[in-house]
Amino acid sequence: MSADPDGTAAEIARLALGRGATIAAAESLTGGAVSAALAKAPDAARWYAGSVTAYRGETKFRVLGVPEGPVVTAECARAMASGVRVLLAADIAVALTGVGGPGEEEGRPAGTVFVATSDADGDESREFRFDGGPAEVVGQAVEAALDLVLERLRER
Repeated sequence: MSADPDGTAAEIARLALGRGATIAAAESLTGGAVSAALAKAPDAARWYAGSVTAYRGETKFRVLGVPEGPVVTAECARAMASGVRVLLAADIAVALTGVGGPGEEEGRPAGTVFVATSDADGDESREFRFDGGPAEVVGQAVEAALDLVLERLRER
């Protein structure tokens, strides 16, 4: 994982511009931190479509089309990514859902995070287990999300 979110976001900007790609985000536990990282990258107005911060389950269901049920799952992350990609007409989307802590949620321990990406070729998700308190988990989740967007852009 990258330890330089600003550098990763700048590389995302460079590749998105070079490939004519637009990027969107859907966030839960990170509360807009991925969006903030992308928005401050170079020329964001040209490639960053925006984000939806869907913290409550009801928002995920209603706005992003996530099927009702548990929200700390790979399936939820994939549905969030796909939903925001369609909603914001982006080429690539990233989504995060998980448990920041300090306690467990839905039977998942603190630090459990699912990050998904979506593009025209399909959706994929990864599960992570991060250590630390809520702030550390959020920071690591942001880094993981940016890394996955960069990976997806490099595959294009």
